[in-house]
Amino acid sequence: MATEPDFKGDQKKPINSITGHLEQRLIRSTIQKVPRWIEGYHLTLMTIPWSVGLIYFGYLAQFNRNWLWASSFMIFLHWFTDSYDGALGRFRDTGIPKWGYHMDHFLDYVFLCAILIGYSFLFGESNVRNVFLVLAIAVGFMMNSYISFAATTEFKISFLGFGPTEGRILFILFNTYLIFFGIGWVQRNLIWTIPLLLAGLVVVIYRTQRYIWQVDMADKAARTGGS
Repeated sequence: MATEPDFKGDQKKPINSITGHLEQRLIRSTIQKVPRWIEGYHLTLMTIPWSVGLIYFGYLAQFNRNWLWASSFMIFLHWFTDSYDGALGRFRDTGIPKWGYHMDHFLDYVFLCAILIGYSFLFGESNVRNVFLVLAIAVGFMMNSYISFAATTEFKISFLGFGPTEGRILFILFNTYLIFFGIGWVQRNLIWTIPLLLAGLVVVIYRTQRYIWQVDMADKAARTGGS
């Protein structure tokens, strides 16, 4: 079945984040070096082994925190495959944008779950509820992107100066902290992450709904002649 020309799920709005411009320059300058036998959908599906690795290494980290280096490597590999899969399809004009949109973003959710499942082994049963709440709030940011895309056909994945790459960098820095300094301070203060994340989500939701409201009002004015 032919792809309708108005589908824009593979056309993200410019990533307005700390590393966004540098990341896009890097991808554009290196995309031609990806071997011809690798397709974009191969890279998309690599999120599955990266997610399995995160859970496995998180389980091992409860016995030896140095396994978090392997978890950080999984996060780096996910950055590579997630950043290059769609870019590769566009560069070669071989993309499958609807399948890519569906699988890429569903697997992003799987990857996020895998990260937090890995941490749940490390922080113990006493913090499972807090880890679950962090997951619930983090998924709220993802849902906001997907629902606002359905309403506006504009796909935005960066908010308040942060995008997926910044999130991965924070996880890697967090792992490094845990390796060198342990989990004691984090266990005692993990609960304070929840209101901070929730406040950020409230700001993002408010700004998104205000923008969609303005779009609706403009459309309504055009239909009614401004009356």
